[in-house]
Amino acid sequence: MAMILTKLPTARATALIILASCSFGSLSTLTILITRRGFPLLPAMFWRYLLAAAVLLVVVRKSELTAIDRRQALRLMLIGGCGQAVITYFSLRALDFIPVGPLAFLFYTYPAWVTAIAAVTRREAITLPRLLALAIAMAGIVVMVGAPSAASLHPLGIMLALGTALLYALYLPALQSAQKGVPPLVSSFYLVAGVFVSFLVASVLVRDIRLPESLSLWAFLIMLSLIGTVLAFVSLIAGLRVLGPVRTSIIATIEPFFTALLGAILLSESLTSATIAGGAMIAAAVLMLQWNASPG
Repeated sequence: MAMILTKLPTARATALIILASCSFGSLSTLTILITRRGFPLLPAMFWRYLLAAAVLLVVVRKSELTAIDRRQALRLMLIGGCGQAVITYFSLRALDFIPVGPLAFLFYTYPAWVTAIAAVTRREAITLPRLLALAIAMAGIVVMVGAPSAASLHPLGIMLALGTALLYALYLPALQSAQKGVPPLVSSFYLVAGVFVSFLVASVLVRDIRLPESLSLWAFLIMLSLIGTVLAFVSLIAGLRVLGPVRTSIIATIEPFFTALLGAILLSESLTSATIAGGAMIAAAVLMLQWNASPG
């Protein structure tokens, strides 16, 4: 009975990270649906974060927003405005040099980077079950998207993709540290607000702030904001504070499977046996982490 009670918080946190990963996994499909209607990526990101910040501002009580220390609020905004914005930029730039498949493979090496950083800094215990779960999850990614041949890829694309993975591996511990003691909704607001400021500046610099011209565009942008941003960030932050960066990053490898599943449903893309097999391996890794969950 005591073991079950101990695992309840980690079970909830695991479910939250799965929810966050599925929410983030909707971004590619929703973004494609938006850009296919002739709406550029930069304005789409501008509206994504503006609408998300507005929703969180309405949901979060003013007393909670003002109760947070200003330095902590600024730190969250900088992590969002600099960290998240740079990660987004690098990943988009990598697509100029390498295809989506190799980019996904290289980016999802970030759980290994997170584990290595945690081992060096000794911030988290690196147990045998976690290492086994990491190995299974990484193998699942290989099965799902395939291991790219470095000889056939542009070196700059490889550097950008791996750089993005390393930045994200640094981003998760920084986010965990910055949001300590702050409610997930409040943390999400300042994080999203920071990203919005970055895209606002970028939009002003390139003089590309435009209104969506159809109801379908507004509908997709609202879904991008509510599902791919508000729900994604709130769930990520709430789960991250319980699980820590290592377990969070391993569980989050479920994201490309959900992206492929959503693409098959909404974009009529093929769902291959390799994708299903890779998804099953990642699910096994998540179950292993949960079965061996401990307070630390």
